[in-house]
Amino acid sequence: LQQQQQQQQYYFCCNAFVVPSRNNNNNNHNKHHRSIVVLDAEPTIKRNEENRLRQVIQDKNTVIEKEEDYGVADVLDEETTTSFDDEKNKDPTTNNNKATSEKAMKRLLKERPYPLFLAEKVAQVLDGMVESVAGQSNSNNNNNNKVDEYTAVARNKDATSSTSTKERIVVLGTGWGAAAFLSDIDASKYDVTVVSPRNYFLFTPMLAGSSVGTVEFRSITEPVRQINSEVEYIEATASSIDPIQKTVECESVVCEGNSCEIQDFVVEYDKLLVAVGAQTNTFGIPGVREHCCFLKSVQDARQIRTAIVHCFERANLPRLSDEERTSILTFCVIGAGPTGVEFASELRDFVEQDGQKYYPALLKHVRIKVIEASSKILAPFDQYLQEEAIRQLNKKTTFFVSDPDRTPERYQLTELLLESGVSEVKENVICLQDGTNIPYGLAVWAAGIGPLPITLDLLEALKTLPKNDGNDNDDAKTQASFNTRGRLAIDPWLRVVGAEGSIFALGDCACFPDSPLPATAQVASQQGEFLAKLLSRQYDVSAQNGPLCPDGFASPPKRQKKAPDALDESLSLEEKVSSIATGTDEYAAPFQFLNLGILAYTGGGSALAQLQVTPSDKTRVKGTGKVGFGLWRSVYLSKQVSWRNRVLVFVDWAKTQAFGRDITQL
Repeated sequence: LQQQQQQQQYYFCCNAFVVPSRNNNNNNHNKHHRSIVVLDAEPTIKRNEENRLRQVIQDKNTVIEKEEDYGVADVLDEETTTSFDDEKNKDPTTNNNKATSEKAMKRLLKERPYPLFLAEKVAQVLDGMVESVAGQSNSNNNNNNKVDEYTAVARNKDATSSTSTKERIVVLGTGWGAAAFLSDIDASKYDVTVVSPRNYFLFTPMLAGSSVGTVEFRSITEPVRQINSEVEYIEATASSIDPIQKTVECESVVCEGNSCEIQDFVVEYDKLLVAVGAQTNTFGIPGVREHCCFLKSVQDARQIRTAIVHCFERANLPRLSDEERTSILTFCVIGAGPTGVEFASELRDFVEQDGQKYYPALLKHVRIKVIEASSKILAPFDQYLQEEAIRQLNKKTTFFVSDPDRTPERYQLTELLLESGVSEVKENVICLQDGTNIPYGLAVWAAGIGPLPITLDLLEALKTLPKNDGNDNDDAKTQASFNTRGRLAIDPWLRVVGAEGSIFALGDCACFPDSPLPATAQVASQQGEFLAKLLSRQYDVSAQNGPLCPDGFASPPKRQKKAPDALDESLSLEEKVSSIATGTDEYAAPFQFLNLGILAYTGGGSALAQLQVTPSDKTRVKGTGKVGFGLWRSVYLSKQVSWRNRVLVFVDWAKTQAFGRDITQL
């Protein structure tokens, strides 16, 4: 250090970059000297401290013990359901009314006929169009007073917030279910507050494409405030829920100057919507959380995108053997569901389309291995489509190269390993249950989902919640009645069982105990839309009034009458259609899922499309190859939440087609 100081070389320990030395001495000792130019370290220190604290909060609210106990299966364990027993009714005068009520409730809960259900969906679209036109008309009429109104609201916000008579709805999460709920909720009737560590909605089906640069991250995100400008957003992580006090404890990172700290605060609610989703489940396999990348968030996709380029650049270093380069350029994808298959396909496209341009000498070392513990891939798809996906993955890669010695024209780029369970993941090796060791450079874990700690804590709190004195029916079900494997049991109206109608749940963190639905974005989105309309129409969702349903759930939401003759006039077209099937317009129709089908990209401009025309499996419309690819892109483009996203995604696709993917590391 003294010698370097004498040569006027300045070295500092933080936030600096290296430039060539101006020393003209040509001896071997001095010709490699470099000067260090120091930048302002304060922004970096602040940013690093903020990121560290955010990571502390994330780890605290994601890591759970015994993850293997909470794997989500296609079919839950069978549980005996409780039904009404007329012999328990000692008062014979109430038996007839009880039987009549039971019959009506059974019809209400019965699955609505498919033609009527489709007509109900059409009516829902028409209602939305009418509301949109009416809202636009009111907006135009009040356009001149809008600025003054917003100014008045801003000035009086603090003064009126504590005295507001509107019920407060707190929404936890900004995923598919929460975004659909926020899009349709009538914020003029409720005080809606969103609590989430991220202030945007993420179009998760396109995360695989963003992880290799096919689309950019900001193209598939939409700010929460853009979805509904009338809701309040709080950037924080919900850490616990108190169903008795009706409060949510939150944690947030607050920075002042260069110092950052974690602040705790409490948010009160009248109604709570739990839409926190789920996290990736490692099933307790050693090393997965330490050495594998996940694909659930923008941060995960950014990390994978950086790691892919790092693998290629590291393999390009001199003095490496061919075996070492092959190990570094081996990409392992654990899990052959839609996420795993789509990521492997997108990665294959990157190697085939852009690898020849950037890394022609390294292509012969690239290997993509898809590891699946079961005997099939893409379990939700039809067997014919599964076989087509296997053919696409096993298809040999064709490279158009001028030097065949450096890169073979055709070789097996993707390898599918079925019935290969992972026993351990080490820093550079994946150990399979059959004793095989696979060296790798990057491992992506896409093998299932599990609950978050806040969901498990709420489950335990509800199990110990004292029974409501106003409801003395022994048939009433509680969370302890079900084995939902870490998810909240909900009734047909998305109310959390045992929460007395004050807590709702949807998406991956909730399930119907007797008929679980797949953990997909399609389900969560429809549930969010259903719940928003249910609350906007101001049904009485309290679980304390009226008879219990025949299967032990609480009373269905009842329509509030302002006047005896005003009920039919206020019914929407959707409600009128649903009342034909349910036989009543007094109670809200329960949630019913409309399966529209599933899609999966398989690489090389081909995709699988399985469209559900009717509930019968025989009427499925299947598309593969270019036809499936056209359906896949058109559906994903139309499902973007705004025209801004549609334009950005379309432009990204066009840029990738014309100029390739960007590998710049910023």
